[in-house]
Amino acid sequence: MRADARVSRRDFLKTGTTLGAGLTIAFYVPPRLMQRFGQASQDPADFVPNGWVHIGTNGVVTVTVDKSEMGQGVTTAYLMLIAEELEVDPTTVHVGPTPENPAAWTRRMGTGGSSSVRTSYDTLRKAGAAAREMLVAAAAQQWGISPDACRAERGMVIETAGKRRLGYGRLVTRAATLPVPADPRLKDPKDFRVLGTRVPRFDTRLKVNGTAQFGIDVRIPGMLYASIERSPAYGGKATHVDDTGAKAAPGVRHVALLEWSPEDTKAARMETSVAVVADRYWQALTARRALKVDWADTPASPLDSPAITARFAELAQQPGVRARTEGDAAGSIATVAKRVEAVYEVPYLAHAPMEPMNCTASVRADGCDVWVPTQGQTSTQRVAAQIAGLPLDKVRVHTTYLGGGFGRRSETDFVAEAVRLSKEVGAPVQVIWTREDDIRHDFYRPATYNRFAGGLDATGNPVVWTHHIVGASIALSKHQTLENGIDGSLVEGAANIPYAIPNILVEQTVVDLPVPCGYWRSVGSSHNAYVTESFFDELAHAGGKDPYELRRALLRDQPRHLAVLDLAADRAGWGKPLPEGRHRGIAVAEAFGSYVAEVAEITLAADGTCRVHRVVCALDCGPTVNPDTIEAQMQGGIVYGLSAALYGEITIDGGRARQGNFNDYPVVRMNEMPRIEVYIIPSTQKQGGIGEPGVPPIAPAIANAILSATGSAVRRLPIVQNGKSRIAMR
Repeated sequence: MRADARVSRRDFLKTGTTLGAGLTIAFYVPPRLMQRFGQASQDPADFVPNGWVHIGTNGVVTVTVDKSEMGQGVTTAYLMLIAEELEVDPTTVHVGPTPENPAAWTRRMGTGGSSSVRTSYDTLRKAGAAAREMLVAAAAQQWGISPDACRAERGMVIETAGKRRLGYGRLVTRAATLPVPADPRLKDPKDFRVLGTRVPRFDTRLKVNGTAQFGIDVRIPGMLYASIERSPAYGGKATHVDDTGAKAAPGVRHVALLEWSPEDTKAARMETSVAVVADRYWQALTARRALKVDWADTPASPLDSPAITARFAELAQQPGVRARTEGDAAGSIATVAKRVEAVYEVPYLAHAPMEPMNCTASVRADGCDVWVPTQGQTSTQRVAAQIAGLPLDKVRVHTTYLGGGFGRRSETDFVAEAVRLSKEVGAPVQVIWTREDDIRHDFYRPATYNRFAGGLDATGNPVVWTHHIVGASIALSKHQTLENGIDGSLVEGAANIPYAIPNILVEQTVVDLPVPCGYWRSVGSSHNAYVTESFFDELAHAGGKDPYELRRALLRDQPRHLAVLDLAADRAGWGKPLPEGRHRGIAVAEAFGSYVAEVAEITLAADGTCRVHRVVCALDCGPTVNPDTIEAQMQGGIVYGLSAALYGEITIDGGRARQGNFNDYPVVRMNEMPRIEVYIIPSTQKQGGIGEPGVPPIAPAIANAILSATGSAVRRLPIVQNGKSRIAMR
């Protein structure tokens, strides 16, 4: 995408066309934008029946993708959805530009919550079907026959009873004059030729040959680079800045003190920071290291991880806000045959995407352009307009590829920095974070403390389940108001446990701490699946039950849970002998509308070191688009969750994160990767997401395998701390 591209509001907006239920009034994609993406024709007769699909007189089909591509395969999925209904080969479809003016888009632009495909599935199919019907009608009109006597196939309309055929390119001029069908007929799934098949990822070739542009790759004329020294403690303020050494360094153009007003709280952090702007990135980073900054103590300064845990434990002894109540858990627990109690803890976690945070901004008197790997175009535009002092429609957001997101790139702090600096120095500025910046100044997954009590009847079946969650709150961290005292993300995966237990009480206590929190891949389910599924296995073992069989019994009214559980257990060989020293654990979870069960196969060394050899994953995500992408997302989610389970931990000391790079915040390496098998259940049920649901079951599956091996539950993550296993060998 050229850096100097401009699109007027008049070009960008056109009288909208509605394609029936679920399809929005869409923006118009100007033909000159299409040319930048490989389409030669700028013929005004080109066919643009809606904001999703464009067909040129040369027959080239171009699809608009309004989501961010961060490795989840959304671009390919969009091409497949359009191609299926339009009757074209998906490998021949081009990708158009992501809309650069989110304010003109009729739905909020953002990518998260595993929502990309499931919120666009019907919309895009209708867009393709509408275009197909109009092209068929155009051919029928030209031939003087009924549209029912024609069919669309492989980019052309064919006369069913004869030999006449016309390519889409020859029909677009006539089709553009026809009315858009209000309710186009969708194909029966039994007739699908594209959806449900393995289509190669559109972006693979671009990433292999190096032409895919990530945010960190952006280069525009006159661009400067910035590296920013931030307060080590959350909310810190600089009391003295000696920038003499930095200003004297080669290539340095500016040293700027960045302070944020209360109005900026949703756009940027409230910490003071000092930015060094130079001709080259290495010059900016080197000069930054020459800064001498004194920082004042902050409310976070006395905070450390032991104090946080102690505070959580204290609050866990007090009643919380009830998130779910069934039966009489408090009264029934006194009459059970056997009572089991446990406390589970999970730490703060960083996102640590491969590409650190970055943003390039160019602020001028007449407008602002932002090039950014973002999950939130709408919020990026809002923040840029606020910082630049411009109307929304004067800000253009150019979305690049994302080198990982996991929720971190839904934030806008790095956007605010780049826009502020460009405005102050009067030139385009690219802000690049170091890995240490990225890990020490993240919006972390909240730490939680979980107090459980369970009761078994005389036959060993669970009849009481109580769970009190005490934890940091994403909502409070973002200055939001809790609805009925509940932070929904803190109880998801816990308040909705699927087991048929007659007495259930789930409580929550939120703690407002100065540690910034944010949405981490699979959000609350990432930690609640671990604690609930692990405690479930404790109940199973206490009652002398097989964990899989007990789950089967208590999921009798949950067919989708039960189906993935059975499939994973069957393919993993549950109940069959394992080689000496190997052990299995199983877990099941629903997250973002999809149902996943995973079986982990492990060995334990004499020192407690855990090695995961095999993971079997069964998934029901509803109607599938691309099985290849689904498998890749399950594999990615498993390795992401595996890294967190084994190693992930952000510890707080003096109001700051101690970890800073992969040496002390490690991820799973290639030689540690298990063999992963993914099995997809064919389903016509409501569609779910795939980007996040693979994460939740892996930690409890591993923990439950360890419980099977040692007889001791893993009640605190990570399994490895400071290079040493927490597992107590028997």
